Amino acid sequence: MVSAPGLPHPETPDYDVVGVGLGPFNLSLAALADGLPGLRAAFFEQAPAFTWHPGLLLEGTTLQVPFLADLVTLIDPTSPWSFLSYLRAHDRLFRFYLYERFHIPRREYDAYCRWVADGLHSTHFGTRVDAVRWHPDAGLFRLVVTQTAPPAAPAHGEPPADHAGAWSTRVVTARHLVLGIGTEPATPPAFAGVESDRVFHSAHYRQRRASLAELSHITVVGSGQSGAEVFADLVRNQRTAAQHLTWITRTPAFAPMEYSKLGLEQFTPDYVRYFHGLAQGRKDALVPAQWQLYKGIDADTIAEIYDLLYERTIDGGDEAVTLLPGVSVQSTSLDGERGEIALACRHRDQDRTFALTTDAVVLATGYAARRPALLDPVAGLLRLDDGGRFQIDARYRIATDPSVTGHLYVQNAELHTHGIGAPDLGLGAWRAAVILDDLTGGHAYRLPPPSAFTTFGAPPQAGGYHHAPRTAATAATATGHGGPGGAAARPAAEGGGRREPDGAVEGASDRGVRRRQPVMLGEADR
Repeated sequence: MVSAPGLPHPETPDYDVVGVGLGPFNLSLAALADGLPGLRAAFFEQAPAFTWHPGLLLEGTTLQVPFLADLVTLIDPTSPWSFLSYLRAHDRLFRFYLYERFHIPRREYDAYCRWVADGLHSTHFGTRVDAVRWHPDAGLFRLVVTQTAPPAAPAHGEPPADHAGAWSTRVVTARHLVLGIGTEPATPPAFAGVESDRVFHSAHYRQRRASLAELSHITVVGSGQSGAEVFADLVRNQRTAAQHLTWITRTPAFAPMEYSKLGLEQFTPDYVRYFHGLAQGRKDALVPAQWQLYKGIDADTIAEIYDLLYERTIDGGDEAVTLLPGVSVQSTSLDGERGEIALACRHRDQDRTFALTTDAVVLATGYAARRPALLDPVAGLLRLDDGGRFQIDARYRIATDPSVTGHLYVQNAELHTHGIGAPDLGLGAWRAAVILDDLTGGHAYRLPPPSAFTTFGAPPQAGGYHHAPRTAATAATATGHGGPGGAAARPAAEGGGRREPDGAVEGASDRGVRRRQPVMLGEADR
């Protein structure tokens, strides 16, 4: 880095970029950054090890996106951190070949991510970021980092020198940050303040389902994929007709997820760019109207539930279930003596209220974005919209006060600015590549040209549309210089969705399979 004449030499940061949180999206960024020599990156996660929706890793459940939506493949199919590389490292390639499925088990996706997390040098678990501060004199973020658990013995050898030895709290500096802290289970207002072991979120279902076995009445609230999988699991394990299951949802039907090929083009970079360019009021109206794209149920899960109930009712058998679409829970109360849970419900179309008494409630009510306390020291420097949400540009950067020259990127906190693709695993690698491209001044990865068959928005020529072939040449994006985070501004169309709730390790010899040219930093960073 070169300082201007007459100014003190700027402080050299510990890292070019630090990622806070290690879910699939920041893990994707870490895996792709691993192929960029010269980019100094570190990723901190307070949990002791990687985990992805452990409460929903049920037998027989699969991802809702193809295995190509792993951490790296849609951007770099040659990466040593692809799902196919994981299969090879575990001698499972031929078994997967004969498996003949495009959608892999959730448990295997979790195992794959753990393999990548254990193999990367830049990932640090058991390490919590307590506070982030911006220091304008140095032009750096300073992070207060606390070790919450002894680091596990890494599969790739000794830990880096800067993490060796015993320490509890220290300060780490970085030029840029990426927030990937994920979401947290959302509890509807009707259940707020309810203190009962028998009312819990589906995020904890697998760990607590054994406690439901002997209860007489279990209610599932919420009809997305998580709610459907929990209900299907309860139906499969329903021991007698004496146990009754109720499934409640506000949506007007237990509806399937949109899975047509043209419909899924709303989970492409093309649609993300289009959506980001819309007025905020239009975005806010669009997202809830698209609920079947990201809150619907996999058609196979719906079919399985129906088939189970159909077979159960042969020869006049009791289905022992109640399905209630179009119903919202207004309030909840507990019967202290009998341990029952009373739900005050309303049928939305009929505007009729009724009471439901149950022994347990599983809340499959989705997840909400977090506003982490670690950002409190810089809260006054972050720009919010009229709804108190982060203003986020096309390259996933939070708008900040001009005094902040570093960039603060977000992953999966941009539903309101980038649309329903924000939590989609299929767009994770692309978003990570957009961020890395911005960090390195356009020298990270080749971003794909427009690829959707659908034209989102009005044709570019108002006076009669003439089609021009979209080629890599005509779709090339502009790049700029300025070092990590210093790319020249791109048009909105150049900016940077599907849904998910949530052995052997590749040896050092395999890590040399793919090496890129060193990252080209801008003049200010040399």
